[in-house]
Amino acid sequence: MLNYLLRTALRMFLTFFVIVTLVFFATRLSGNAIDYLAGEGMTEHDREILIRYYALDRPILDQYLAFLHAFLDGNFGLSFIERRPVIDIVFERLWPSAQLLLSAIGVTLLVSLPLGVIAAIWRKHWLGSAAMIVAFLGYAVPNFILAVVMVLVFSYWLNWLPVVGNGTPLHFIMPTLAMAGVLIAALTRFTRNAMLDVLGQDFMRTARAKGLPEREVIVQHGMRNAAITLLSVIGLQVAGLAASGSVVVESIFAWPGIGDLLVSSAIRRDYPVLQFGVITVAVAVILINAAIDLAYAWADPRLRHQLKG
Repeated sequence: MLNYLLRTALRMFLTFFVIVTLVFFATRLSGNAIDYLAGEGMTEHDREILIRYYALDRPILDQYLAFLHAFLDGNFGLSFIERRPVIDIVFERLWPSAQLLLSAIGVTLLVSLPLGVIAAIWRKHWLGSAAMIVAFLGYAVPNFILAVVMVLVFSYWLNWLPVVGNGTPLHFIMPTLAMAGVLIAALTRFTRNAMLDVLGQDFMRTARAKGLPEREVIVQHGMRNAAITLLSVIGLQVAGLAASGSVVVESIFAWPGIGDLLVSSAIRRDYPVLQFGVITVAVAVILINAAIDLAYAWADPRLRHQLKG
């Protein structure tokens, strides 16, 4: 088990190093931030002062080494626009993004798991067909289309729900549904497929032969074994949602999270904020994947026995 943990930690470190390197050079390809900050009225002398102040006149390798050194001393620089420490700006956006992500995951699990079980058990009934129709609709409608439609219907026409910000519980409804739509569709289909594989196993027939109630057979035996397969699926979907799913949704609803910060900093070429924001999201994705790997190793008795051996 220790070797497995060490391999997981090494993969996390290598992935993090590659992402840090790609983020640094990708932001430099977006253009010169001074051109955005200076505007047309700034003189060439003042422009040179700004370039020296932000160390943009140094060789690219020196800038890269200084960028790596920031991870050791915790000094990630100042925002070009707000003139505040980058770490303060990003940390202010972490909790709103985490709230939205957790609410989307909660809605997804509450909806998709029952729908997937229904679609598997009553696959020849209209209930199973209805559950799969919901899943296919979720795939067919992108989250930004769903978000815009909900804004038009529930905010513009009906005036039921607020659009901007996260001040009240009502603010969570539309962003949460927009983020959870595709995830519900994917997890419903995977839950159905996993349950179909489990329902035909010998241990399910044995449990019924013992006289156990059907609900106990489905929940304790069926879902418990299907959950081993679903863990990896949930991890991939949640990681994808944390990486990119929140960017569009947060921008549409002006949600004060990491996604909205990444969009605004990319438009304004605020290198320090954009770099640290992307890296923060990358770290979250790496940690989610590592946690899912460890949970999968713990949940699967075969893999757990192999690791102990």
